[in-house]
Amino acid sequence: MAEQKKKKRKPNPAFMKPMQPDAQLSAVVGDRPMPRTEVTKKIWDYIKKNNLQDSKNKRMINADEKLKSVFNGKRQVSMFEMTKLVNGHLKETR
Repeated sequence: MAEQKKKKRKPNPAFMKPMQPDAQLSAVVGDRPMPRTEVTKKIWDYIKKNNLQDSKNKRMINADEKLKSVFNGKRQVSMFEMTKLVNGHLKETR
């Protein structure tokens, strides 16, 4: 059996492209352009710091006032829905 070399996974360039957060998202992650991966990391840091993950269902995020504006006024969203909603608050930098 030939031993295959493990290739290091390359990050998708689309995820590494700096994106500009809008005013609502900037209140949570800051206002400088950053890759989507960094935006997601900062949102999770914010959620953990403010204890916003639902205690019964860990897949749900409870929004405080700052996140409610990012989540289009919703009080609670799933992790997967959160990603979709956050992407709506990012625009490409030129």
